[in-house]
Amino acid sequence: MSMDICRVTTGEARLSYVHLFKPYAFQQGQEEKYSVTVLVPKTDTDTMARINAAIEEAKQRGITDKWNGQCPPILPTPVHDGDGVRPSDGMPFGDEYKGHWVFTASAKADYPPEVVDLNGNPIINQSEVYSGMYGHVRVNFFPYAFGGKKGIGCGLGPVQKTRDGEALGGGRESAAQVFGTPVPQQSPMGAVPGTPTYGAAGTPTYGAAGIPVQQAQPAPQAPAGGINPITGLPY
Repeated sequence: MSMDICRVTTGEARLSYVHLFKPYAFQQGQEEKYSVTVLVPKTDTDTMARINAAIEEAKQRGITDKWNGQCPPILPTPVHDGDGVRPSDGMPFGDEYKGHWVFTASAKADYPPEVVDLNGNPIINQSEVYSGMYGHVRVNFFPYAFGGKKGIGCGLGPVQKTRDGEALGGGRESAAQVFGTPVPQQSPMGAVPGTPTYGAAGTPTYGAAGIPVQQAQPAPQAPAGGINPITGLPY
C-alpha cells in the first residue's frame, strides 16, 4: 500500500475549539462543519517535519491540478505560530498556544470523524471530549481553489483521546465542581429524612453544601380520654 504523504497522524497534541460530535459554524451563515484546533508542541519536531512535507506535497498537487501550473505568490497555509499573532485579527494567540504550532482541521457535516479512546473504542460519553484534552489527530492537507481564493486546506480524520487536560475556554463545569461533594448528614434519632431544622424565627437551617439539617419530630400525642385499642385500658 502506497503512503499518502499528504495524510499525517500527529503525535500527542492538545486540542482546542473541539466540535467533534456536532457540526458547528463559527460565524452566522458559514457552513457548519466538524472541526478541532490542534496545538502541536514545538518540541515535537517529527510531527512538524511530516506536516511540512505534507504541505509541500499538497502545494505540488495544487500546481498540477488546481492552479493552472503556477503556485500563487502568496499561498495561505493552515499552520500558524502560536508565539505569533492570529491571522484573522492580528491579535496575539492566547497563552495556551505559546510554544506550539497551531492549525485547524475540519470535515463536512456528511463526514463525522471517529472519536476513540486509547484502546480504539468509540467514545460514547461526549463529556469526555472537550477543549483542553490531549490526543492524536489524523489530518489531510490538500490544495484548493474556491471563490477566487487559492491555498492549502486541512481535512479532519479520526481522533484518538490520549489523556485529560485542563479545560480551555471556560469548559463545562460539573455540579460537584460548583457545589462540592455532598457530605452525608448524621440523622438524630427519630428524624424524618429530608426535614429541615427550623430556628427560632421559623426559618430552616442548612448544613454543608446547602443540605437542610434534619431534626427529630415530636412523638404523636395520645388523645385525651378513650380506650387504648391495643391494651383495652383507658388512656
